[in-house]
Amino acid sequence: MKKAVFIDRDGVINNESNHYYIYKLDEFIINDGIVEALQLLSKNDFLIIVITNQGGISKGMYTKADVDIIHNSFEITMAENGVEITEFYYCPHHSDIEKCLCRKPDSLMIEKAVARFDIDVKKSYLIGDSQRDIEAGKKAGLKCFLIEANENILPLCESIVNPNQ
Repeated sequence: MKKAVFIDRDGVINNESNHYYIYKLDEFIINDGIVEALQLLSKNDFLIIVITNQGGISKGMYTKADVDIIHNSFEITMAENGVEITEFYYCPHHSDIEKCLCRKPDSLMIEKAVARFDIDVKKSYLIGDSQRDIEAGKKAGLKCFLIEANENILPLCESIVNPNQ
């Protein structure tokens, strides 16, 4: 079984200070420490899985193609820095419009990844900037870390990699 770190997107990977819905590539600004943090996780054999609610799709604010453009760009940037993003999971639904099982705080996106990639939840983590992220991770059996939006996660990833220090 493999170990993984599940990472929320908006507010953890990218800065969401000026926007709630990030769907334009020029608005997708990677937070300080992300490249180094993901390099560290990758070098220590963690799968890196991005999980994100993208309710703006359901609201008609942007499209799945817009989300895919951002994810593809981020994946290329990470690959150029020696990091493989294992997968991106996103929920296109919004609770104001429709019900679903994938939108965080539900854990279906995480459960799909756990099954698909043979992940040991006891050796895996979630990093999120909202309570709904943490609820989803706990439902799936992950160790969870709640951070402030746009916080540098490198120190947290160092503690994940070296838990006894």
